[in-house]
Amino acid sequence: MSVAEPRRIVIFRHAKADWPQVSDHERPLADRGRLDAATTGRKLADTGIALDLALCSTATRTRETWKLAVHELPHRPKTVYEERLYEASPGELIAVLNETPDDAQNVVLIGHNPGAQGLADILAGPSEGDARARMNSRGFPTAAFAVLTFTGSWKTLEPGVATLADYWAPSE
Repeated sequence: MSVAEPRRIVIFRHAKADWPQVSDHERPLADRGRLDAATTGRKLADTGIALDLALCSTATRTRETWKLAVHELPHRPKTVYEERLYEASPGELIAVLNETPDDAQNVVLIGHNPGAQGLADILAGPSEGDARARMNSRGFPTAAFAVLTFTGSWKTLEPGVATLADYWAPSE
C-alpha cells in the first residue's frame, strides 16, 4: 500500500460496563453493553471499511466489546491487545498509532474515554457533513465510534491532520 492512499482510523469507545466489586481494569460489560457492542459491530460493517488491524486495550470491557463487535464484521482483522491503551491520553494514543506498520491501511482503536474523544477531537482538522456537529452534541458515549481519514505514513499522524469522516453513537 502506498502512503499516498488515504488511511482510516476508527476510534471506538468500549460499550457500557458494569460496576461489580472488581478493579477498574477488570470491569465486565453490562447487559446493555453486550447489546450495544454487537449493534456497533453491525454499524461498523455498514461503513464498508475493511479493517486491517485492531488495537484493543487490555481492559476486560474493551476486550469483551471487541469480541462481540468483530463477529458482526465480514472480515476479522488482526487484533493486538495493547496495555498502553488503558487510561491513555490522546498523546499516548497517537504515539501507539505512530508505531502502526504502513501496510495497515484501516485501523480500529478500541479504548476508553476521555482518551477516545480527546483523540478524535485532536486529530480532526476539517469534518465531512455534520459529523462534527453530531459528535459535539452527543459527546463520545459508550459504544460510539468516529471515523477519521488522513494521507501519509502512520509516523506522520499528528494533531489536525485528519478529517472527521463519520461519527455514530447508539441511542440511549
